[in-house]
Amino acid sequence: MEHKVNLIEKLDREHRLTSAEWDVLLRCDNKEVAKFAEKLARKRAKEVFGKRIYTRGLIEISNYCKNNCLYCGIRRENHRVERYRLTREQILSCAKEGYGLGFRTFVLQGGEDGTFTDEWMCQVIRELRKNFPDCAITLSIGERTRESYQLMYEAGANRYLLRHETADKNHYEILHPKEMSFEHRIECLRTLKEIGYQVGCGFMVGSPGQTPATLVKDMELITELQPEMVGIGPFVPHHATPFAEESRGTAEQTLYLLSLIRILKPDVLLPATTSLGTIDPRGREKGILAGANVLMPNLSPTAVRKQYELYDNKICTGDEAAECRNCLENRVKSIGYELAIDRGDAPSFQQRMQKLNVK
Repeated sequence: MEHKVNLIEKLDREHRLTSAEWDVLLRCDNKEVAKFAEKLARKRAKEVFGKRIYTRGLIEISNYCKNNCLYCGIRRENHRVERYRLTREQILSCAKEGYGLGFRTFVLQGGEDGTFTDEWMCQVIRELRKNFPDCAITLSIGERTRESYQLMYEAGANRYLLRHETADKNHYEILHPKEMSFEHRIECLRTLKEIGYQVGCGFMVGSPGQTPATLVKDMELITELQPEMVGIGPFVPHHATPFAEESRGTAEQTLYLLSLIRILKPDVLLPATTSLGTIDPRGREKGILAGANVLMPNLSPTAVRKQYELYDNKICTGDEAAECRNCLENRVKSIGYELAIDRGDAPSFQQRMQKLNVK
């Protein structure tokens, strides 16, 4: 135990470890070590963000997807899904309601839907920017071309979430069909950062084929890429995928990894995800206590939420937006935190922009 605690203290000082050191920490299942990491992570999060938890209003714009990822409930070959696309008017309506509830970041998330062309996306982004000039606009719509990313950035998008899912090529190929490329996924992340987005990566905890060795590569990618956001949550199987019978990830491992990521990068934006709340009724609260500082409640129309089912038993599919926010507010208050009403930009991004003399 002492050696592992020493490694966590080294991570806290130097914000990097060797591959061998990561391997030792990531094979650890000692509850006392996890508690030590949690306490330190919570302290570092409070030093940077205080007791303020940022909220992002999630708008799930489409459950059409051209991809066939083996873990995903909206994969192309799942023909049981009732597909939908939101209109521009619906997206703006969701944002208007969210703004009134105190949200200052909107996340447009969807499958890789070819109907949403660059022109269409840019028009939506411009309208959101015009109507809500003090808000951040985050996109999470998968792999696109550099030109597409550039056009949407110029239209007013600020952030982009693209989970890498795994930083190990062989593991990536276990999770994805042959037509998808590990190299291209990583290239997209680097391109987004070059353009100027606040970038989020991330991975599923406990996904089929994941090992301590693959997690080492995930931590090394985060160290090298220096993303502004990292989204991790437990793998939860979906009944209509090839991984339907696989075991889900655990809350314990997810919480431990949240703490290690916070210690690795103290100013990172780190969500306590809906999937964590799905496998543990107090998962989101535990995530915050382990170092997370972001929650992403759903602003999508309730009529379509059950259709955006990436995994089974997803929570909050029937809640109205106001009901969901009030619930989260009470939950964070119960552990001594408060919801913040502001954009919640990453400190590292602000510093990067200052170095580039960008206001």
